[in-house]
Amino acid sequence: MSKNLACSHHWSGVMIEGHPLNYQHLRANYAAFPNVVTHYSFITRENIAAIFEQLHVPIEFDLLTIDLDGIDYWVWQALASYKPRVVIMEYNASFPPPQKMVVAYDPQFMWNGTTYFGASLTSLAELGNQLGYDLIGTDSKGVNAFFIRRDFCKKSGFPVLTPEQAYHPPTYGLNQGGHPQGSGPIVEI
Repeated sequence: MSKNLACSHHWSGVMIEGHPLNYQHLRANYAAFPNVVTHYSFITRENIAAIFEQLHVPIEFDLLTIDLDGIDYWVWQALASYKPRVVIMEYNASFPPPQKMVVAYDPQFMWNGTTYFGASLTSLAELGNQLGYDLIGTDSKGVNAFFIRRDFCKKSGFPVLTPEQAYHPPTYGLNQGGHPQGSGPIVEI
């Protein structure tokens, strides 16, 4: 989706990648689009605000997408002073509502290909509510959750949904039922 917005609709933006090889691909893919800034950095909750500041990201902007395969919840929380109009968050559909699950914070977290990653939709919806965002839906594969800043949600006409209403189970992975079962330290928030 981000590529479509940048390449077909001439949106400007910043894309941050923390894996060296993935960053090289990202940089090459956007080399012809000067409206897109690519940046190489491994994101943590401690450094994300400073990275945004360094890259001159305005406090209010249109779209924030967070897909880190791990500490997504903690990074969104660390960006509380930024006010994008729309937020797209990867969620862990292996934990259906009303389950609360957030991967315990580890700044070195690396996804291992299992269900041990990110946060449940219920946990993200509660964080979004604290930050001033309403949940308006998820994609049909159970990957991304969509939030609109509350002051824009009222104008948009989108109904505010509960996690139970918005949830889609995982229909990705080798068996179209999500990733293999994994475990690790979690926080139920």
